[in-house]
Amino acid sequence: MPLHVIVGAGPVGTALAHLLADSGEEVRVLTRSGGGPERAGVTRVRADASDAAELTRHARGAAVLYNCANPGPYTQWAEHWPPLAAALLRAAEDTGAVLAITGNLYGYGPVEGPITRDLPLAATDHKGRLRARMWREALARHEAGAVRVTEVRAADYIGAVRPANSVPLLYAAPALRGRPAFVFGDPDLPHSVSYVPDVARTLAAAAASERGWGRAWHVPSPPARTVRAMVADLAREAGARPPRVVRVPRPLLRLAFPVSPLLREVGDLLYQWDRPYVLDGAATTEEFGIEPTPWEEAVRETVRALGAGPAEASRPS
Repeated sequence: MPLHVIVGAGPVGTALAHLLADSGEEVRVLTRSGGGPERAGVTRVRADASDAAELTRHARGAAVLYNCANPGPYTQWAEHWPPLAAALLRAAEDTGAVLAITGNLYGYGPVEGPITRDLPLAATDHKGRLRARMWREALARHEAGAVRVTEVRAADYIGAVRPANSVPLLYAAPALRGRPAFVFGDPDLPHSVSYVPDVARTLAAAAASERGWGRAWHVPSPPARTVRAMVADLAREAGARPPRVVRVPRPLLRLAFPVSPLLREVGDLLYQWDRPYVLDGAATTEEFGIEPTPWEEAVRETVRALGAGPAEASRPS
């Protein structure tokens, strides 16, 4: 029975651990706190994954090493991501494990039309350029024959995710309680979201097949919906009244940038909400047969994970 080592126990790492353990695989989850799913088939280990020697020790014998980490808030990416990415590459090289990376769409920057995996990585902000650079470095090591790598790229998450870590859920959280939803971009443009279990399924499939290595893969995701429609669907499932959606004026938002480093970082990505932002995962479906979870099921499980039911949603605002 092969060993699968997962770095990170956030939404994707947790979903992946359950998926692999349910399939009878041996799973080891590494986090700084030693947390992770408490269940049969999963061993939780406290470790600093940015320490290449320590990570290599825990990954020895693994068939796959999965990067499902989220090292620090936006404002600290430049500090925390490079050493972690370097350690993961080193551990994969030293152990022979396939390195499967959880990625996002930041590396593409602003795009026109559907976001396909063949688009150039032309990010305009430092977070996107960082993600693009890390992938290029990993791909270069793959092409040199030093390591086998794959990257799975997803849109904003829905599912068992804290609202603070998902812009659509950050918008929707007040609406689930019958309050207005304040959004940063045009609420009537289509925007893709990826359901966390679908991200986990794509990671497992891309890592398991030689055809998945040396390429980036997009998570098959439900048809893109407008923010207004997403918020309404989530509120309806929670038993809340139809929400009022209010767009925050861009000049007002920019006034907060000097005093809020986090909002400044979010501001770099507002292009995603000012144009259609549609993820194309057709190549993944064609190659691995993965279909997106139906939207209605994703909505139901998202609301359940948020703990927002009719009793809570009916509170007065």
